[in-house]
Amino acid sequence: MDLNISFIIPVFNRPQEIEELLDSFIGLNYNGTYEIVIIEDGSSISSKPIVDAFSDRLNISYYFKENSGPGDSRNFGMSKGKGNYFIILDSDCILQPEYLNNILDALNKDFTDCFGGPDAAHPSFSNLQKAINFSMTSFITTGGIRGNKKSINTFEPRSFNMGISEEAFLRSGGFGNIHPGEDPDLSIRLNKLGFKTKLISNAFVYHKRRISWAKFFKQVYKFGLARPILNKWHPDTRRFTYWLPTLFGLGLLLSVILLFFGYASFLLVYVIYFILVFVVSLIKNKNLLVSIMSVFATLIQFLGYGFGFILSTVKISIFNKKPDQVFPFLFFKTK
Repeated sequence: MDLNISFIIPVFNRPQEIEELLDSFIGLNYNGTYEIVIIEDGSSISSKPIVDAFSDRLNISYYFKENSGPGDSRNFGMSKGKGNYFIILDSDCILQPEYLNNILDALNKDFTDCFGGPDAAHPSFSNLQKAINFSMTSFITTGGIRGNKKSINTFEPRSFNMGISEEAFLRSGGFGNIHPGEDPDLSIRLNKLGFKTKLISNAFVYHKRRISWAKFFKQVYKFGLARPILNKWHPDTRRFTYWLPTLFGLGLLLSVILLFFGYASFLLVYVIYFILVFVVSLIKNKNLLVSIMSVFATLIQFLGYGFGFILSTVKISIFNKKPDQVFPFLFFKTK
């Protein structure tokens, strides 16, 4: 099929990110046509002046709507897009020059109605951004679930870098109102409808997270809260691996306690693991400070996710509470 691409990009109070992203569109090595749909999700700091500044060089549509969250904003953007294949990006992404060529090559060779691409750290990123990127993408920390392994039919694309056909969007109804968790929820529903998902490993973006240690903990904590909700909605997707961060945290706590009773061997296992994280990060990033920060980021990621996961499991699965009542901040209200 002939693919007509519409890029769907929600933004909330981050015009500087939109400027960097649109500037990277200018640098694409692609001579074909595509459109860009910017959805301002109830921002108080408008991105429209930035969009207007690029309107003579890029085919851009701009829409302002009341705040209803990223999932609903993406749905809104896809309903306005003129293409038959949507590529969804977060506003804090930057495209590498071959991004669109790599996607179209992959889809023309082996079409799928939904794909995901990885994220990477640009050399210009801060040490903190590089360390957090390592902890979230490395095989040694997450097993490559964000795109560092090749997988067909089981890969769950993440909406910071994701493609979906118009047909798949219409049949699935698009994203739900949970956040985070809206992207794996959509991927699971697409698979149940018979649509394939896949990873396009060379369709990576530079994911320039505007983040701090506190914000990172809050983010992974919310990821942990969301997974038991998805497990409840989609029981067939439960996996033992989702328990690993919780078990990691409990094991670390137990190891520290046992240390006071003269049993150091248990804690030694964790020391060896964090040395391995340090070494792998040093090889990858070639930066001593980033390697040290990668250890700290990995610890925060496991503890934050693990705590959120066990808390949500207890409330949702054991006490059978309604997710939107016990964790209302995970749900956006839509009209």
